[in-house]
Amino acid sequence: MKTVLPGSTIGVLGSGQLGRMFAIAARRMGYRVHTYSPDRDSPTGQIADIEIDAPYEDLDRVRAFASAVDVVTFEFENVPAATAEAAAECALVRPAGNVLHVTQHRLREKMFLRDHGFPVTRFAAIREASDLIDIGPAILKTAGFGYDGKGQYRVKSVTDAEGAWNVMGRTEAVLEAIVDFDAELSVIGVRGVDGECVFYAPSWNQHTDGILDVSSAPAPLGEKLQNEAIEITRALLEQLDVTGVLCVEFFLTRDGQLLINELAPRPHNSGHLTIDACITSQFEQQLRSVCGLPLGSTQMLRPAAMANLLGDVWAAGEPNWAAACAIPEIKLHLYGKLAPRPGRKMGHLTATADSPHEAEQLVRTARARLLNRPA
Repeated sequence: MKTVLPGSTIGVLGSGQLGRMFAIAARRMGYRVHTYSPDRDSPTGQIADIEIDAPYEDLDRVRAFASAVDVVTFEFENVPAATAEAAAECALVRPAGNVLHVTQHRLREKMFLRDHGFPVTRFAAIREASDLIDIGPAILKTAGFGYDGKGQYRVKSVTDAEGAWNVMGRTEAVLEAIVDFDAELSVIGVRGVDGECVFYAPSWNQHTDGILDVSSAPAPLGEKLQNEAIEITRALLEQLDVTGVLCVEFFLTRDGQLLINELAPRPHNSGHLTIDACITSQFEQQLRSVCGLPLGSTQMLRPAAMANLLGDVWAAGEPNWAAACAIPEIKLHLYGKLAPRPGRKMGHLTATADSPHEAEQLVRTARARLLNRPA
């Protein structure tokens, strides 16, 4: 129950854009930030007081890093379990390593959800060839270290699945039945050290090639569905004993059922709009929760939308920033990544408006202007 007060030092394992936005929130509230990852001049390192670039497997360096801070948190869930355990020997770690253990591995996550009675997509664990069963059109996913559509193969038959599994190197995998869904949603919940929970309005998410493209909030849900999504998120925060942020991604089926797609035990891409649209952003909430401070209000000041900026936007040269920023409601967030690549998240645009639909149109128009073409 220790409270980590402003002026203290926060250690971040990982150094991408989520850590960058967390560090901005922490610096604003008077904290120092140290970041640890194998990368140099990273998005988080550009904001942090100290950037340590070393392998996650160098456990002595990890222990030294943790010994120099007051609390350690994560900016992505694929930090090795041994790294989290080494950090915990020397500092508070929030959320705890067991949360990472479940959520960084698709099969463990699916089994946890099923075994605890949560609504989850139909799946099969794939460890050997005989596990490849016919569940209709499906997606074969690597069990570990996958995100943004990576390590995923659409398959229509057992023969397709066998071929995809061979391409994956016959590693442990999950075969998930494709869901006939009406929409993709997400709810971001936060749980403090005292068990207090707060929730953001559900986001309505649109993906392209497995990568989030546009999110808008609040999602156009009835009160019953919204409450159900929030209560599932609350139950997961409590079952996993999370101190920190948890995003639950849902499928909304055509018959009105919620099924859990994935969990993320940290701020989420669909919650970036909270920086400009809510009293307290998801990143400040992460800071408050891991430091043991009271949680802030999640109230939305106005409906909002966010559009991701992938490296593809740079394909024809420097984007037309002035044209996008000429729209007064647009906020530009760039992550400081050194090299744009197709599919790589380089930044995002946010807009607030009188309705989520209007905000979505604004960010789509602004993104099109970056390419000097009409929306």
